[in-house]
Amino acid sequence: MKLGVFTVALGDRSTEEAFKFLSSNGVQTVEIGCGGYPGRAHCNPEVLLSDSAKLAEFRELLKKYNLEISALSVHSNHVHPQEKIREVAANEFTLALRLAEKLGVDTVVTFSGCPGDHDGAKQPNWVTCAWPTEYGEILKYQWDEVLIPFWHKAVKEATEYGVNKIALEAHPGFCVYNPATLLKLREATSPVIGINFDPSHFFWQGIDPVQAIMALKGAIYHFHAKDTNINTVNTAINGVLDTGSLIGLENRSWLFRTVGYGHDAIVWKNIITALRLTGYDGAISIEHEDAFMSIEEGLRKGIEFLKDVLLFESSAEAWWA
Repeated sequence: MKLGVFTVALGDRSTEEAFKFLSSNGVQTVEIGCGGYPGRAHCNPEVLLSDSAKLAEFRELLKKYNLEISALSVHSNHVHPQEKIREVAANEFTLALRLAEKLGVDTVVTFSGCPGDHDGAKQPNWVTCAWPTEYGEILKYQWDEVLIPFWHKAVKEATEYGVNKIALEAHPGFCVYNPATLLKLREATSPVIGINFDPSHFFWQGIDPVQAIMALKGAIYHFHAKDTNINTVNTAINGVLDTGSLIGLENRSWLFRTVGYGHDAIVWKNIITALRLTGYDGAISIEHEDAFMSIEEGLRKGIEFLKDVLLFESSAEAWWA
């Protein structure tokens, strides 16, 4: 496994400043935002694809700081009911694929997306229950008429550019938000579809990440290291479906935290062991979204915590057996 960071948290710094900071703290891989919600602070595909000198300079920076790219990330709602939003998402996705080919990166991270509830809808409609029956009808429309056809085409486009791992980040608000929905889409489309496994999104839904990892064996293509703290008092009163501000710290049912500040080292060691047991040996990419800490402190604490948790070397022969 390799220790990585999703660089968007350092978006106020130049690419070289971000790489230098990460490398000096022992980071081995970087996940680069190149469009969509993550933005393009450290990587603008339109520039890199049109300017060979700039592309070479980007490669040299990676080499200078001994960093590898674990994935290009372009989180978007690809099936948004508004055409203009879909067009932007489609263009940014294609640019990410083209850049991945140039950089020799085989993994692109994004969201599954969420359509509206009918052809004339203006906003996405995330369905979380099967009754009353109209919700089931909405789900059938979203999956059969929109989501599955879109990802059939997207997989074909990705493979044309040598991207054989589309790592969908399971996130509430989108059609793929848990293991069952990821596996449903994968089964309906292609093994190119896998997951960017983020335990923080599962902790707050009440999902056990270890069991989820076991259920997703062979489908884990990237991993976000981010924690969640559950406020047991607020959850006991209102449950985990929390639409309040993500920075309303004292009122929320749950909050994203730096690894180790939501669950202890034993929980994280069990997660890492489960990843190894199921064959995942890729990047463990820190995504910093902790409102209690500065970005630097959050990243440093996360990096140091994971250095003691990750399994960096290959498994030994069972010489004692």
